[in-house]
Amino acid sequence: MSTLFKNVTLINEGTVRKAHVLVRDQRIQTVDFSCTIEPPVKQTVEGEGKYLMAGAIDDQVHFREPGLTHKAEIATESRAAVAGGITSFMEMPNTVPNALTQELLQDKYDRAAEVSPANYSFFMGASNENIKDVLKTDPKTVCGVKIFMGSSTGNMLVDDRTVLEGIFSECPMLIATHCEDEATIQANIAKAKATYGENVPMSQHPYIRSEEACYKSSSLAVELATKYNTRLHILHISTAKELSLFRNDIPLEEKRITAEACIHHLWFSEENYIEKGTHIKWNPAVKKKSDRAAIREALLDGRIDVVATDHAPHTLQEKSGTYFNAPSGGPLVQHSVVAMLALADQGVIELTDVPRLMAHDVARCFQLAERGYVREGYYADLVLIDPSTSWTVSKSNILYKCGWSPFEGTAFENKVAGTWVNGEQVYDGERVTDNPVGKRLTFDR
Repeated sequence: MSTLFKNVTLINEGTVRKAHVLVRDQRIQTVDFSCTIEPPVKQTVEGEGKYLMAGAIDDQVHFREPGLTHKAEIATESRAAVAGGITSFMEMPNTVPNALTQELLQDKYDRAAEVSPANYSFFMGASNENIKDVLKTDPKTVCGVKIFMGSSTGNMLVDDRTVLEGIFSECPMLIATHCEDEATIQANIAKAKATYGENVPMSQHPYIRSEEACYKSSSLAVELATKYNTRLHILHISTAKELSLFRNDIPLEEKRITAEACIHHLWFSEENYIEKGTHIKWNPAVKKKSDRAAIREALLDGRIDVVATDHAPHTLQEKSGTYFNAPSGGPLVQHSVVAMLALADQGVIELTDVPRLMAHDVARCFQLAERGYVREGYYADLVLIDPSTSWTVSKSNILYKCGWSPFEGTAFENKVAGTWVNGEQVYDGERVTDNPVGKRLTFDR
């Protein structure tokens, strides 16, 4: 397959420049800033007035397969992902059964190979009992080990200090953590019930899943990583206080401790609970405007390294329950890139920060091989953006299996006009291919 992208506005590695980009045999062959090459190709994409960027790499999704496929499947959510400009994803282990053995982990890889139009990797799960299986994980073919240092499903809450010490001291690969202190959360629940009974309002969520709960757990993870020189990546930072745990005085490649922000913590604040209710119930919780502002600032100064979604769909029926009955999480992969472009339009971030935070620095953080940039010789994982097409998120254009989005009713000024994975077009602005062209991600570790 060969494709020439002509006259695109290439947003890549901190620059915005007009270019022709030639793709041949899955890879980027030529980036021509003179815009003069005219080789014979199978497909020509006229990009005048459009942005071309490296496809986003989402380092935290929950695609719910196996065991929870009434909510989502690898096939449905990877299709939504490429329609949103995400060309690679890293999926979490809290499925049913939890991915706590090498055999169960491999089952997920096998399924993705059958159905995913996006590239894929899957985290190995850690529990209080499976350290032997964790240590068998191959760092060159698996994105990392996931530890839930807070509430989770199944057998995945790791709350034994001895087990944590063992994993942090022995695991040679990246450890990604969900950090919320369970004891603090339970104490806050008891206080809320003492005031409200069982009818706790959604507005209490950021006080139940509190700043204290997040910081206590995150600081413990940093303490252990510092003690053992562990490669630690803390997911979905939601508080200003936690930002003191991270540094920006050394290059990303030299960091042993990195941090991620998620779209919902960049977009929403506690004021949105009035309108959105349980539809913006996530763990960790969406918190104050001041927390959102601090997280946005940390994206720009390098304390937070990457942006992801924590895409975690539930059915509308599940989300319509009371505070204690409605599960946390929501679908985001189809709308994360355009949401980041909207933040750039608003002046919150720079346009060049979008591929930096969603592709370049994810690749650097995870030592991802040959992806994340528009570079000659790299895999052609690309997204074409039309910045002049307004559209509104509605049920008629949502591709998630759950059929809803916290962004419903939101108008965006940027639209994904096309997505290419390994040089193959998987989305044309209207339809997603049925061809599972995604590959298993590999890592230079």
